[in-house]
Amino acid sequence: MLDTLCNDILNRLNTGILILDKNFNILMWNRFLEVHANKSDKQVVGKSIFAVFPELPKKWFERKLSSVIQLKNQSFCGWEQRHHLFELSHSRPITTDSDFMAQNCTFLPLEVEGEVERICILIEDVTDVCHYQTQLNKVLQELALASRVDGLTQAFNRKHWEECLAAEFSRAQRYKQTLALVMLDLDEFKLLNDTYGHQGGDKVLIDTSKAINEMLRMGDLFGRYGGEEFAVILPNTDLKGAKDVAERIRKTIEGNAIHYQDQMIRVTVSIGVAVMDEADARYESLISHADIALYKAKGAGRNRVCVA
Repeated sequence: MLDTLCNDILNRLNTGILILDKNFNILMWNRFLEVHANKSDKQVVGKSIFAVFPELPKKWFERKLSSVIQLKNQSFCGWEQRHHLFELSHSRPITTDSDFMAQNCTFLPLEVEGEVERICILIEDVTDVCHYQTQLNKVLQELALASRVDGLTQAFNRKHWEECLAAEFSRAQRYKQTLALVMLDLDEFKLLNDTYGHQGGDKVLIDTSKAINEMLRMGDLFGRYGGEEFAVILPNTDLKGAKDVAERIRKTIEGNAIHYQDQMIRVTVSIGVAVMDEADARYESLISHADIALYKAKGAGRNRVCVA
């Protein structure tokens, strides 16, 4: 009577229960596993678990169960480590990236007179948790990116860009490395806005930003400093290298024709270049030097590169 009651309870649980002997042969499983594995007791009981579930990572699984037997202590494997161990179909009415249920698996030693003779594996279906946590992580990543990136140009926004400059400045000081800064400003941007409207101005900012970004190295850091002003951090770059980069940017922008409403808009940029000096104690000094050089370029007739 008691055995019948226990079996009835086990078969009503919404959790997979699998009992193995020390040779990893299946002694018993419940209705949950029968349904989701789509196999009958006759196909399973008495068989090696690796024959019934050939997808199991055999060496990993053997080590896991051996440690449970030797240490007489339970162990765990969550879906964040391995999405699933057993290829069991899920029945969730949601779209997931896998045909198989996400699983939390608990391995329990079953002792007889002080010796582990069997192992119980509990298999919990956490497909919903996995799905919604994955979606949440995706949204959090998008929010984190949005907090760092300028929505219009997709360059780093000023706050994040300055944080990057502070970090690069500190690194360059610590390791005695070179660090250069390029600041550039679109020439006559107010006139451009008045002529083509703000949408035309936005198109210029977007295309200019894209053109600059495509010219930079992976380690360079490009940001929108404000309005029509952009800045590029060039780690491990001396004055000559920074000036070469600035001149390439200037020539590229000057040569680009931006298409807007069947019109061709041509723009130029004025650029200031500065490199970190031993006397600079703060990264703000580097910005100040590059800014002065930028206004020098503006005052000298625009569409040129000036060095601090």
